[in-house]
Amino acid sequence: MRLDKFVCKSTELSRNEAIQHIHKGDVSVNGDVIVNEAAQVHENNHITLNSDHLEMRDFRYLLVHKAPNTICSNVDEAYPSIFTDLDLADVSELHIAGRLDADTTGLVFVTDDGRWSFNITRPSRQCKKVYRVGLSRPVKDGVAARFSAGIQLQGEEKLTLPAELELISDKEVLLTITEGRYHQVKRMFVAVGNRVVSLHREKIGDVTLDVEQGQWRHLTCSEVNSFRRDTVSKTE
Repeated sequence: MRLDKFVCKSTELSRNEAIQHIHKGDVSVNGDVIVNEAAQVHENNHITLNSDHLEMRDFRYLLVHKAPNTICSNVDEAYPSIFTDLDLADVSELHIAGRLDADTTGLVFVTDDGRWSFNITRPSRQCKKVYRVGLSRPVKDGVAARFSAGIQLQGEEKLTLPAELELISDKEVLLTITEGRYHQVKRMFVAVGNRVVSLHREKIGDVTLDVEQGQWRHLTCSEVNSFRRDTVSKTE
């Protein structure tokens, strides 16, 4: 973790205020004055501000039901941020683990623990994400097998990793993937001659979306820990 972030998470200082203190030489790490705000520190280090020992606040792990026409950002842009209508403090400290497009709804994780979110977004962890997909045309025969074998996306050399397709109706499916390439779900269906008209993420790992649109809750300890194991829990 960066030193300035540690100071912010251990005090009520803004990032600019934390950096000012660091540059003034007010912050020590294991007895050594550190004036580089980007220096990497660990929560087990002995870190002081003006000789006062700093204790970092607990990390936060949240489940959010993203509404349509909102963006996975900390600030409003062309569309409002997902945080706009959520009663959350210190939003600037949070980030989204597994972003969704503005028109996509459903499950996103929000946290201030970068190491934890890396386990969700890193492809090698094989973390499964389940999407409910509405399509413009009926699903053709053989599409499930093609998705299982890997799809060649336009402009990319590597095939997608194997994906699972479950037919709900002729124009609605559940798709399970373990990657997060740019607009991946939409591009996969374009590659097989179809078009996504609605997209909703229902599940990440073993965690299923269970709050109303625009609402959030804290993840349980077991849910948080399920993404810390050597192998991320697989969706059944």
